Amino acid sequence: MRHTLNLWRQQLGEAPSSIWQQTGLHVLILADNGLTAIPPEIGQLHQLSTLDLGHNALTSVPEELGKLTGLCGCLYLHDNQLTQLPDSLGNLTRLRYLNVGGNSLTALPETIGAMSGLVEFRAQHNRLTTLPDAIGKLRNLRELWLRGNVIEHLPLSAAGLHELRHLDLRENSLKAVPESLAGLPRLRQIDLRSNRLGQLPDWLALMPSLEKLDLRWNDVDPSLPLVSELEQRGCVVLT
Repeated sequence: MRHTLNLWRQQLGEAPSSIWQQTGLHVLILADNGLTAIPPEIGQLHQLSTLDLGHNALTSVPEELGKLTGLCGCLYLHDNQLTQLPDSLGNLTRLRYLNVGGNSLTALPETIGAMSGLVEFRAQHNRLTTLPDAIGKLRNLRELWLRGNVIEHLPLSAAGLHELRHLDLRENSLKAVPESLAGLPRLRQIDLRSNRLGQLPDWLALMPSLEKLDLRWNDVDPSLPLVSELEQRGCVVLT
């Protein structure tokens, strides 16, 4: 039986030290408690499969987070005050869902490319200008949420995201549709709302799985032949 400790919204202010002795825990929920720090002792919880530290006031998380190699479900770090992530996150190779949205991250560690189990990654509402080259190693990634950053381009290595189905780049600083998307065979939905786009590349018409392309609040001419071509093919294009 999975051992769960749910301390959501208990106004703790500080996590009780007794938690770190419960080495049999599988699920730990400490969300929305005003926590400002997590001690290194969290690394003792080797059996954790899901950890929720979201909606707190954390300015950092310890490197010992990387010792939680049993994490195979979800890791929530969203809505804190994080300015960087520990390199040790790369040790979490079984993790399937990672949410670091709503922080103040300006970059992601290259080690994120080692998180080969990731299926969904959320980094919306940060201060990212690009992604690390290692992002292309996430061969199982299906959903990538990057809304509300200041991303100007994606690395060419993103062409390695062959399982990607959904890409949210809304409210960024893109001046062109990233070329690295051209060869992604399973990409179905691309949200490019509120960027700085003016033109569209012809290769969009060749994307075999594209079902929805949202271009609203850009400077794209809706009368472009490419828009009509995509619509005739069955792709919903919103301009």
